[in-house]
Amino acid sequence: MKSNSIDRKKIESLLPHREPMLLIEKLINIVHLKSATAIVNVKKNSFFFQGHFPGQPVMPGVLIVEAFGQAAAALTAYGIDPKEYDNKLVYLMSVEKARFRNPVMPECELHLDIEAIRSHGKVWKYKGIARVGDKKMADAEWSATIVDRKT
Repeated sequence: MKSNSIDRKKIESLLPHREPMLLIEKLINIVHLKSATAIVNVKKNSFFFQGHFPGQPVMPGVLIVEAFGQAAAALTAYGIDPKEYDNKLVYLMSVEKARFRNPVMPECELHLDIEAIRSHGKVWKYKGIARVGDKKMADAEWSATIVDRKT
């Protein structure tokens, strides 16, 4: 039986992302191929704060969506048979209904509650809510596909 949480080292074994673009630190509360919560440590020295926005730093919404995608990719890659996922990647296909409700500021722990709402072959659809504490920061739905990694 697989663990219900994975750390950054395991995430790095599942995803091609690396610093500075690997945004998620860990996945917790994993329900096999169904849902998880990703943790993003939003630090004041994060690369994007230098220019977004000087004097009033805010995490770009597009990076919240990217973090949603990374969390979903890690959940899916962790859940499927390793032989099936060997030499594969998960690519974001579409983003729908993205809403940014509150700005994400430095020095917070952003929780991304994600859920796989359906899969059809190699195409998966997800939804998620980003929150800091009990405050909803953003939400979205998105689709992704599993593709062959080019060697």
